[in-house]
Amino acid sequence: MSKVRSILTKCRIWKDTVGQDLIEYALMAGFVAVAAGAIVPGVATSMANIFNKINSILASSAGS
Repeated sequence: MSKVRSILTKCRIWKDTVGQDLIEYALMAGFVAVAAGAIVPGVATSMANIFNKINSILASSAGS
C-alpha cells in the first residue's frame, strides 16, 4: 500500500504547476533586459552589475 501511495505522491508533484507563472514572468523579464542591453550598449554595463549582485546574493543564500 505504501508503494501505491508513493507513486501517487510522485504523480502529484509532476502535475503541480503552482508558481509556474512567476518563473515564466521572471524569465521573460530577463530576456527583455538582455535584449535591451544588446540594443543600448550604455545600459549593458549597469545591467551586468545588477545581474552580478543578484547572482552573488543567490549564491550566498544557497550556501555555495
